[in-house]
Amino acid sequence: MRQQELNKSNIVAFLADIFQRRGAESYLGEDVTMAEHMLQGAMLAEKENAPDELVVAALLHDIGHYTSEFGVYSPEDTEDNYHDAAGGRVLRPYFPQVVTQCVALHVRAKRYLCAVDPDYMGKLSEASVHSLSLQGGPMQPEEVSEFEQQPFYKEALKVRIWDDEGKVAGVKTKNFNDYEAVIQRVVES
Repeated sequence: MRQQELNKSNIVAFLADIFQRRGAESYLGEDVTMAEHMLQGAMLAEKENAPDELVVAALLHDIGHYTSEFGVYSPEDTEDNYHDAAGGRVLRPYFPQVVTQCVALHVRAKRYLCAVDPDYMGKLSEASVHSLSLQGGPMQPEEVSEFEQQPFYKEALKVRIWDDEGKVAGVKTKNFNDYEAVIQRVVES
């Protein structure tokens, strides 16, 4: 299915197909696959009784790794692939703004947290520290102010925390198919 054929009635099936075909790919040098990572994010959102939109945002936050024209990440990369912006763009026609903003802002949320929370950087995995350097490092004060003006930035910070925590090998989660009904509800909202 080509992207120009996508609509709100088939986007969930399209995403399910991506998870099925590509979810087993390595996640940026971490001990989990891409699918395991994103499913753990959704599970963590559910454990905090997050609204459906944030569960979906946590589930889809890294979808840009599948849509980016910059190729697959490697720990040897020397420039950012902008998967956050790519993910926000691909989801924008189908999902509410809170979902697309959380996806588009999750990298900037990491940069923000590194700038405002002295303990946060020490919680990042080695791969996340490496990608931070490619993504511009901790924000400067003017970037912090600009980020705080973004719609749904507080929700994006929550998705970012679930992103950071969703990298544990062997954690049992639901499958993507278990989320299809909630994703469709969010699409239709």
